Amino acid sequence: MVDFNSPLSLYSIPVIWFTSFYPNFWKFLIIDRKVGYNNVQPRSNLNQAKTAKDKISPELAARLERMEGAHLNGNEALPLWAAAVLAGNLVGLDNHWMNIMSASYVVSRLLFNHLYINFNHVGNGVPRTIVFFIGLSFPLRILWKAAEKAASR
Repeated sequence: MVDFNSPLSLYSIPVIWFTSFYPNFWKFLIIDRKVGYNNVQPRSNLNQAKTAKDKISPELAARLERMEGAHLNGNEALPLWAAAVLAGNLVGLDNHWMNIMSASYVVSRLLFNHLYINFNHVGNGVPRTIVFFIGLSFPLRILWKAAEKAASR
């Protein structure tokens, strides 16, 4: 029977990849529906959408930019997370603790994306930054404990 003491943390790597992917896919769906998606030069779509002022409001254009930002931030965070999970499993850190760290990181990334995409005022950037640094603490704690365990062998 699978429980929280089972080695589940490796599953968090594709889940974290998904938290990076979905803002970009959501952006794609909106751009495709509103102005049409250019699959020949897909990186030009955000600029194309922002200049289509008759089809996309300034508020929606800003939200699309924040979706792009959430996507890029997730891509930047993914390698650190994958390294931490792999290192933790390699040295045999406790499965229950690794699963708690993994679930906490997934929640922090989902909350970060929500705050990034939906909060559009300068003051709202503070909670997003706090959530980012709390989330960053999870892979760093895993890497630290993995290094300690490896060094003590």
